Amino acid sequence: MIVETQFTLIPSLTLDVGETLKDVTVAYQTYGTLNADRMNAILIEHAFTGDAHAAGIDHEGKPGWWANMIGPGKAFDTDRYFVICSNVLGGCRGTTGPSSINPATGQPYGLKFPGITISDMVRLQKALIDALGIPKLLAVAGGSMGGMQVLEWAVAYPEAVEACLPIATTARHSAQQIAFNETGRQAIMADPDFHAGDYYYKTPPARGLSVARMVGHITYMSDESMREKFGRRLRDKKSFGYDFEVDFEVESYLRYRGSQFVGRFDANSYLYITKAMDYFDLSAGFPSLAASLERARSRFLVISFTSDWLYPSYQSQEMVNALRGRNHDVTYCELSSNYGHDAFLVDIGEQTEIVRGFLARCVREFRPLEVLR
Repeated sequence: MIVETQFTLIPSLTLDVGETLKDVTVAYQTYGTLNADRMNAILIEHAFTGDAHAAGIDHEGKPGWWANMIGPGKAFDTDRYFVICSNVLGGCRGTTGPSSINPATGQPYGLKFPGITISDMVRLQKALIDALGIPKLLAVAGGSMGGMQVLEWAVAYPEAVEACLPIATTARHSAQQIAFNETGRQAIMADPDFHAGDYYYKTPPARGLSVARMVGHITYMSDESMREKFGRRLRDKKSFGYDFEVDFEVESYLRYRGSQFVGRFDANSYLYITKAMDYFDLSAGFPSLAASLERARSRFLVISFTSDWLYPSYQSQEMVNALRGRNHDVTYCELSSNYGHDAFLVDIGEQTEIVRGFLARCVREFRPLEVLR
């Protein structure tokens, strides 16, 4: 079945920087059926370079980025749940972002787009959920940057979500995580075609964006998964040579990933979204991470992966300890995998069973809004 991307217009959105965006477009997809009491809705949050196409098949024949987890009989069972996924604010796949037309100028925003935060992204999602007439979400789930949005939902709208599933994520970036993002940003801005972000209708900064993607993709894999997939195999060569073309299989793979990315992602969105991730700190303004989670009313399922060195398990364990310190209902699972950070997307066997059982419990123990008031 072909899934269609839908669009909703939000009249205005006030951002953390103090500016207000008018007529904000939100691109989203839905799977399954919303039940009569509107209490079976699950919001899926995408990772940094994802989009609203989380499941099913689109018009180009491409499966959704989490199609192995969302669908009939899967972890997020669309025979039971109404699943929603929207493209984030600042994105480039249908939701308003730097490549959108600035109504004040009639030209793409570029770097005139206001600074955005993870909180702004979630605020826009809440407006979408309200527009869909859903009083309370059964669950919010997502990995990587998606997990950051899950945590923001828990503290910003504590009564609007029954359960939170932050997967392979963190409550705040470490210096190393910020450093990787800054390397990608510098690669983009150093491209001669960047033109201070005003490259629309011109040659885009493809070389810089491709390098940024290559750096990012290295962090998504583990040493073991790269060794198994590529080793030191040469590509179409029997011995080494210093022509600085593609020598090793891993080089070919990274160049392919980089060139593929350029065709579907906007360089300015890369800058804005990575900056939003770097500034995200759930504990900001609070004496501790535990104190920031005081307002949360959801039950939690936190999942990490043993080989994930981009968002290592200790960061998930910090969240779990903070939640337990405030007597929240939290289940924590560290899953064994060789796939690195990508494990939450590809190594779905155990993850499926854990999520399925957790959601079944949430359905049994669902607390309607009127009970919480």
